[in-house]
Amino acid sequence: MNSRHPLHVIVLAAGQGTRMQSALPKVLHPVAGRPMLAHVLATAAALDAAVCHVVIGHGGEVVRRETTAPPGLELHWAEQREQLGTAHAVAQAMPAVPDEAQVLVMYGDVPLVQPETLAHLLEVGGATGALLATELADPSGYGRLIRTVDGRLAAVIEERDANAEQRQVREINTGFVCAPAHKLRDWLARIDNDNAKGEYYLTDMVALAAAEGAPLAVATAAEAADVEGVNDRLQLARAERRFQARQAEATMRAGVSLRDPARFDLRGTLEAGRDVVIDADVIIEGHVVLADGVQVGPFVHLRNVEVGAGSRIHSHSVLESAIVGADCDIGPFARLRPGTQCADSARVGNFVEIKNASLGPGAKANHLSYLGDATVGAKANIGAGTITCNYDGANKHDTRIGESAFIGSNTALVAPVAIGDRATIAAGSTITKNAPADALTLARSREQKSLSGWKRPQKRPASGDNDGSQGGA
Repeated sequence: MNSRHPLHVIVLAAGQGTRMQSALPKVLHPVAGRPMLAHVLATAAALDAAVCHVVIGHGGEVVRRETTAPPGLELHWAEQREQLGTAHAVAQAMPAVPDEAQVLVMYGDVPLVQPETLAHLLEVGGATGALLATELADPSGYGRLIRTVDGRLAAVIEERDANAEQRQVREINTGFVCAPAHKLRDWLARIDNDNAKGEYYLTDMVALAAAEGAPLAVATAAEAADVEGVNDRLQLARAERRFQARQAEATMRAGVSLRDPARFDLRGTLEAGRDVVIDADVIIEGHVVLADGVQVGPFVHLRNVEVGAGSRIHSHSVLESAIVGADCDIGPFARLRPGTQCADSARVGNFVEIKNASLGPGAKANHLSYLGDATVGAKANIGAGTITCNYDGANKHDTRIGESAFIGSNTALVAPVAIGDRATIAAGSTITKNAPADALTLARSREQKSLSGWKRPQKRPASGDNDGSQGGA
């Protein structure tokens, strides 16, 4: 924007959203893991807006508490105590808007509108103002654009106020408008509520501008779905899928192979190297980094994760706030919780859970184990059923396992405890003291015995069985 005409964005976010059937304010319902309002504010920031004024009403305190301004965007709040229409809502923010500003009106429940679309609207609007329109095969429910014989915009007629001929018009109003602040302020003062709903319609500014001989210009949104509002759960789901389709397309254009783009959810940011392959039904949240050649299997959930080159994350694994080195194998059905670090060539197999622990280069935990608050040395082998007993009911304690140590199956390591380099722990042991390097340590409750003459218990006959040994009375 020209520095002499700073851009002030007004976001209407006061609606109750009754069709959502929710206690959560409508604009806080998420698309791709972020509130719809957050998407709208990000778009305003992308337009280099000087200030964004958010008009709140229903659930306003919750909206304010849960909303953070994007970097570089100054956020102001205005309250609409009564729901008297869109013109009334915009008027609540205008006292904080200087006359020299250019005003863009946006909506907190329209999360998919593109910055490029609105930049075009602002360019078309210039010194007079403009409205964003689109065409629909079925325009039911929308305000229709009424033009003069020479094509100039004369008015916007809401459907319930339109006659039969006007309802045949397919060019509809999206609600997005821009105008110089001093003009908008004048129009708002002259809008009345003489209509079927008894509301103050912002679109009445169109007829006022036309009557002054300076009609609003019209910009057209190429994709109607991008300017569709969200009023119920069905529309919310449609917005989610459209947003994810965009994400999938951008991800593939960046060089990532998606086995099924329709079954890919990116709810954060993905930084991917060359030749990354992601299978179906993968969910990515937070910030995820996948280096060259990483393969992600189906039904994997990644949140704030870094994965090194050539590593494979197998199906149904869940990784959160974890770092995985190069050439690692994780899963299937593995869970890496916050604080997990796997060095290069580490292996974590099925039904293994790790939290706040590190595996050294080449270390292996292949089956059915829990490692918490532990340091596992290079090339150590963790047998199936191994548990680090790290919590005493009040405090967490550390376990240290040395390089090339071998932990037998079904072992309990009661922290704090240290296992020396190349130590071997016999299967079934409960280790409560440090185990020395280069030695076999056993800690079983008693020696194995075999009892001769022991008979396996037999099933009792079912209650209805009768083998004839008992006669009747």
